[in-house]
Amino acid sequence: MTMKHLRTPSELLAMACIKEEVLNSPIKSSCSSSDLSSAVIEAWASLPAEIRSALVDMEQQKSFASSSSQPEKGSTVSLSNSTGSSSTCFELEEDISSSSKTDTSNSDSRASMLEIVEQIDGSGTKIVLKPLERAPENVFSFHKIQTKEDTRVETTPAAIVTTKKTIVTRTRGWRNVFTLPISYDVNIVPYGTLLDAENPQLLDATGPRMEDYNRAFAVLDEAVDRLYGAKVRAYFASNKIELTVSVLKGGEDDKRPEAVDQLIDELCAYKLRRREPFLAIGGGCLLDIAGMAANLYRRGVPFVRVPTTLLAIVDASVGVKNGVDYCCVKTNESYKNRIGSFYAPSSCLLDPAFITTQDQRNICNGFGEIMKLALVRSVALFELLETHGAALVHSHFSAESTITKDVGTRIIDLSIQIMLEELGPNLWEYQLERCVDYGHTFSKLLEMVPGADIMHGEAVNVDGFFCCILSYLRGYIGMETVHRIYLVMKSLNLPTHSENLTSELAWQSCKDAVEHRHGEQRIPLITDIGESICVCDVTPDELDRALVVMKQFSP
Repeated sequence: MTMKHLRTPSELLAMACIKEEVLNSPIKSSCSSSDLSSAVIEAWASLPAEIRSALVDMEQQKSFASSSSQPEKGSTVSLSNSTGSSSTCFELEEDISSSSKTDTSNSDSRASMLEIVEQIDGSGTKIVLKPLERAPENVFSFHKIQTKEDTRVETTPAAIVTTKKTIVTRTRGWRNVFTLPISYDVNIVPYGTLLDAENPQLLDATGPRMEDYNRAFAVLDEAVDRLYGAKVRAYFASNKIELTVSVLKGGEDDKRPEAVDQLIDELCAYKLRRREPFLAIGGGCLLDIAGMAANLYRRGVPFVRVPTTLLAIVDASVGVKNGVDYCCVKTNESYKNRIGSFYAPSSCLLDPAFITTQDQRNICNGFGEIMKLALVRSVALFELLETHGAALVHSHFSAESTITKDVGTRIIDLSIQIMLEELGPNLWEYQLERCVDYGHTFSKLLEMVPGADIMHGEAVNVDGFFCCILSYLRGYIGMETVHRIYLVMKSLNLPTHSENLTSELAWQSCKDAVEHRHGEQRIPLITDIGESICVCDVTPDELDRALVVMKQFSP
């Protein structure tokens, strides 16, 4: 628990007299707002609402016998946050008689008004912080004192000697506090309209048009350029915008640092401005590469995601993670998404009509991530896949069938909403136990096996079904649930087994999980369809038994 004490000078006592204006309190005070200087009123207004409320509450709790009575020296108001992990105490340290000095202190900066004292449990650390005048909300000077007790026990032939030593270290410095504002819209545009010249959404996403600056930059993957490149160029030409297009390979094997370098070279040649968004139109690999480049170029420029695959629409487009695979020279091994960043797009534009030009395997690949979300979070989503999944695979989410189009829209909406609900409160993954990591423990190494013919969503599904078997062996789910899940996966043409998922790879995946998830396996397992937990105690023997059971389902 971190204890915080905020000491305030006597001016805050006078501020409490404004309680009638703050809470419409009927209590009468010996001083009124007209008695206060503008500096005091401004300082009162600048305080957080909870501080003002606490000070007013303190006044109300005092004796009503005399309206002129003053708070005693050392009066305190205590607050605690909703988590109960810390509390704050506002100490009124000066005698009220010092309020006569208000006029001379009005010229003091806000930085002299507040002092924050932190007591950090377990470390013996006390930190006293004072806000700086020019940036009182963000920059604080501090003095830090850390007290540690060092106890040593030595055993000698004659006796056991215990030596205790107190070590005190003192530090001074500054603390910079800044909350990064993250806000981006995930827009689903009317089906099949994104590249219509009359639809301004794509153009608007590239930012306001400055006078005599009618140009834009877009990066496309090769497949998108082949299928939609001409239409993308025509869209901007019809709006009298000069479009510069960079075309990159968009396969899993191409998601490397070299691709990021290539895109940065193109941005340098184009001379992208600091606040000018560029477009990234393609599948998940292309969006990862673009996000990395946007994060690095000029230390961060805006970019717009336009996903064109089912997998990217429900997965890569909605979060803030960007990453590329990395080959380590020292280990001579490749690592999945080992180099990456958390960097949000300026916006996302989703048009499910792009899915219609995907081949069937790629559509099934996208269903691998949707199945993951259904298993850990949503019975309703699972039942939609169970009932309509096969039809959607065959229709390619086409608008020709009203039933599959409406169901497809519902499946995409549910998937995106679930992802955002899980990612939104934990964008930087401070919480490492994440249900959306389901299917991402063993799949990473499966994808990196040299020569393996397996796509990301397929590997996620193999991993997910293997975890179903682990859940069954632990008694979390019954075999009838395993069979039900297996049948839905097969109806979506998703693989449920891989010859590359060996005992050695499975255990190495668990060890890698411990490294990636900071010391614990944190492997998500389902306890029912739509419900999950994270476990940290999977053993090699358990993995071997699961592999044996899993092979019973292999074709």
